[in-house]
Amino acid sequence: MIWTYAAVGVAVAGLVPLVVLGVRVVAAMRGLASEIERATTRLEPVQARLNAAVAASRRREG
Repeated sequence: MIWTYAAVGVAVAGLVPLVVLGVRVVAAMRGLASEIERATTRLEPVQARLNAAVAASRRREG
C-alpha cells in the first residue's frame, strides 16, 4: 500500500511544476494581450493617416 501512496505522491509532485508553469504562461499571455491592445490603439491613428496619404498620392498619380 505504501508503494501506491508513493507513486501518487511522485505523480502529484511531477504535476506541480507543470501547473506552476501553466499559470505563468497564462499570466504572460494576458500581459501580452494587453500590450498588443495598447499598441493597436496607438497605431490606429497613424495607420489612418498613412492610408489617407497613400490614397491622395494615388489620386495625384491617377
